[in-house]
Amino acid sequence: MTINYKIILASKSPRRRELLQGLNLPFEVIIHEVDEIFPDGLPIDEIPVYLAKLKAEPFYDELTNDTLVITADTIVCIDDVVLGKPNDYEHASAMLRQLSGKKHIVITGVCLTTRNKQVSFSASTDVYFKNLTDSEIDYYLKNYQPYDKAGSYGVQEWIGYIAIERIEGSYFNVMGLPVQRLYEELIKF
Repeated sequence: MTINYKIILASKSPRRRELLQGLNLPFEVIIHEVDEIFPDGLPIDEIPVYLAKLKAEPFYDELTNDTLVITADTIVCIDDVVLGKPNDYEHASAMLRQLSGKKHIVITGVCLTTRNKQVSFSASTDVYFKNLTDSEIDYYLKNYQPYDKAGSYGVQEWIGYIAIERIEGSYFNVMGLPVQRLYEELIKF
């Protein structure tokens, strides 16, 4: 596949870098910090796309005609509540107890931005957790410290191996980047 753009991935996530590398496209990582705040009342399924677009805004003035910026944001949602990144051990523990034994939804919004065009989309995946014991939660948090992850877990880590009973949708979306859909959108772009 050939893309006629210099690709910039605007993400601190090592998982997103790994997933984009899997498409065998050259890219560089450039990050502009933004406050990931969304308006009250925004429908849950629109939040990740809103945040992905927000992350693209700092690039507008510096884009050249041959540059494409990829931004993304992932949220975890359970019972119409958005779980962001945990503040500390107690917050992470509470989130994992909330996910225990239930289905939750992982939604990733992606935004492709050039000087003249912007395309955004989202992907949703249903994830089913088994009932977690307090000792499993404690072990995971002490050994993996998932404080940079929405919902307090990484699907590719120990907790994903032992907790996830079933996934409906893209596994890679749960990691933070729906690469199959991204590939299709890049081809159309």
